[in-house]
Amino acid sequence: MAKWMCSVCGYVYDPEEGDLEGGITAGTPFEELPDGWVCPVCGAEKDAFQQI
Repeated sequence: MAKWMCSVCGYVYDPEEGDLEGGITAGTPFEELPDGWVCPVCGAEKDAFQQI
């Protein structure tokens, strides 16, 4: 699974780790994140992320 980086702060969303604090379980692909999910570091929306 591809990793995605926030273009605002550099946070990397790793699907293998998920976002436990945000309620996203490990193994959740970026494309399956809910529409309201935001960067846990800076609050940027999903469209600020780029696949790396």
